[in-house]
Amino acid sequence: MNRFLAALVLSLGLAFGAAPANGQQGSLSDTYSSDEILSAGHQFFGSVAQGLASVIEQAFEQYGQPNAYILGQEGGGALFIGAKYGDGTMYTRNAGTHQVFWQGPSLGLNIGADGSRVMMLVYNLPSVESIYDRYPGVEGSIFAVGGIGMTALKLNDVYVVPISSGVGLRAGVAVGYLNFTREPTWNPF
Repeated sequence: MNRFLAALVLSLGLAFGAAPANGQQGSLSDTYSSDEILSAGHQFFGSVAQGLASVIEQAFEQYGQPNAYILGQEGGGALFIGAKYGDGTMYTRNAGTHQVFWQGPSLGLNIGADGSRVMMLVYNLPSVESIYDRYPGVEGSIFAVGGIGMTALKLNDVYVVPISSGVGLRAGVAVGYLNFTREPTWNPF
């Protein structure tokens, strides 16, 4: 009888596509509070996080609570035409953590090189797979406090808001996109 019940439960689970036990799939509706994001940001950015609270507060005012965030690093350069490369880990409440890579071209009045630590707040992400796409945006700080800057990228209803602090000299404004991938690549397109 116990074998029959176990087989029945297993059959029903397979028939209705039960989620794997490792929690890698599922709803991404659970969000993070500003205190949780601020705590993760302070641990990640360390002593350079003087303006972090103001920037995170601005992001929460504009976009609400994120349902995922990415911690990583990126570097890039430009002489009117530029490229950016980065990698990090995406954290979700109930779909686990996922390694992500990003790269993207830019075109505009943008000159210099930089390297930075980046926290990306991700809003309205319906599934983990949705992050792996091209997110267009305008590069250049739209909000900056204490050496920490924030920009915004949007694809459909998903917003990716990179908050970065780094070293280097890069100035200007450019249009471009970030292409999020599962594997690293040197091709910025």
